[in-house]
Amino acid sequence: MKNNNVLLGILGGVAVGAALGILFAPAKGSETRKKIADKGNDLKDNFKDSLSKLTDKISKSVEGFKDEAQDLIAEAEQKIKEEKTNLENLKDINESVL
Repeated sequence: MKNNNVLLGILGGVAVGAALGILFAPAKGSETRKKIADKGNDLKDNFKDSLSKLTDKISKSVEGFKDEAQDLIAEAEQKIKEEKTNLENLKDINESVL
């Protein structure tokens, strides 16, 4: 969550800086509008790329957690089978002693 806020802050700062730079630069109105539109499109593309990278990173983390959970479940099932076998063996031993 903190990384998202930092990323949004940086993108916002870049947008404000670019807009101010364009507005204060001496140019025709049509050139200025074109520059603003181009910068807006660049920022949109950068934001999409950043969002895509973040989504990929989250997906990989979720897959990793899923794999770990499946491994833990398989390990727990194996231990349960082993303990069940041990209990059955103890039951057989106890019955043979009596």
